[in-house]
Amino acid sequence: MTKLFKKTGAAFALVTCLFATSCIGPNNAYNSVAAWNSKLADSKFVNELVFFGLNLIPVYPIILTGDYLIFNSVEFWTGNNWISKPEAFKPQETAK
Repeated sequence: MTKLFKKTGAAFALVTCLFATSCIGPNNAYNSVAAWNSKLADSKFVNELVFFGLNLIPVYPIILTGDYLIFNSVEFWTGNNWISKPEAFKPQETAK
């Protein structure tokens, strides 16, 4: 059983290395969700609650993993990203 587990783990690691060649990328999907979240409400507290909720569900971790394993790898190999670049993220200012 342990030999099979080791071989399966090694095969999974090899496949992951071949397909996830570059985690460094624009992360357009993650940044799109973050930009949407930042503009959701005028209240920074509501946006923060939604941010925590999207981490608990887990939208943010799943979309970031998708960026790392799929979208950034596709852009690395083909030069095209399936997700368009989102608007610039603008954090809300605190009241003075």
